[in-house]
Amino acid sequence: MSYGIKSPAKYVQGNGELSNLGRNAKKMGEKFLVLCSANNKKRVGDAIEESLKSVEKEVVFCEFNGECSKAEISRVMEVVTETGCDVVIGVGGGKVIDTAKAVVTNLGGYPLIIIPTVASNDSPCSGVAVIYNDEGVVIKALLMKRNPDLVLVDTAVIAKSPKRLLVAGMGDALATWFEARACKNSGAKTMARGLCSNTALMMSKLCYDILIRDGAKALEALEAKEPNDALDNVVEACIYLSGVGFESGGLAAAHAINDGFAYVPQAHGMYHGEKVAFGTLAQLVLEKAPEDEMNEVLGFMKEVGLPMTLADLGITDVKEDEIRKVAEAACVPTQSTKNLRKDITADEVYAAIMEADKIGTAYKA
Repeated sequence: MSYGIKSPAKYVQGNGELSNLGRNAKKMGEKFLVLCSANNKKRVGDAIEESLKSVEKEVVFCEFNGECSKAEISRVMEVVTETGCDVVIGVGGGKVIDTAKAVVTNLGGYPLIIIPTVASNDSPCSGVAVIYNDEGVVIKALLMKRNPDLVLVDTAVIAKSPKRLLVAGMGDALATWFEARACKNSGAKTMARGLCSNTALMMSKLCYDILIRDGAKALEALEAKEPNDALDNVVEACIYLSGVGFESGGLAAAHAINDGFAYVPQAHGMYHGEKVAFGTLAQLVLEKAPEDEMNEVLGFMKEVGLPMTLADLGITDVKEDEIRKVAEAACVPTQSTKNLRKDITADEVYAAIMEADKIGTAYKA
């Protein structure tokens, strides 16, 4: 089987980069629909509008209703067509970004610009949109016709975001190297519809190395609300390297276990990347990772404040039947745990989750 690599057509990142939006988007169209929350319109709406108007483009704002659901996607599609917009911009976090992705895909492939205001996950660069029902339960993953045309990241905006969201982004990115490595070793197919290439594997390893080196220093930028070199590096790791890395390098047990936690109500308040981080620990248990590797991961998680135990995920009343449901959900044929090893069982995953909890508890103590 051949290799496959998917990535955005253009990625731009820097302090104050919002002012350059017009210059980067000038040739994409004439009328831009900006999908964002009311809060993000207050934060960055004026800068977006000013930059686009500086190159004589029209701007229409559309307020996001909070859930990437079929109803919300249909509503925004109607706004795009009714206003005559020919470019869509998704501004904010994962759900508004995914809504923008679904809108342009369903409309036949309109140009798409993504402007993340947080670095809480690796969604911005990918060609995947996760669709939910109105109750917030995942119902499908939509594969786009192509990845975003432009991903523009202003690190001055990220520096003013909540600390917990960047930590969650690091948790999501932490899994990238271990899952890509697992797919490379097993020969699993990636979301780019090919084997994990050497390029995707090395991008995933670079992502990990940056997190270990700069993760804690990046959090200092959020405390000061000013970007620094470490934040620049970590944002690149969380958004670009992890985004290209997971899609072209592959997923394994860490993300599958994250999905399984949907069956534990106590964990519903946790962010995607926080659950993925714990899933990474469980995957390392499944792989029988060397002690030095496990300790390096645990040390990083403790340093930046990622969940290392079930209690850290809000699961203070551990019920065996719930954790077994997590393990069973992680092992269904459509899940990515099989990319670690095809014959892996739910009993093994359950045992790994419980062992990861013990390891995390002992390390914290």
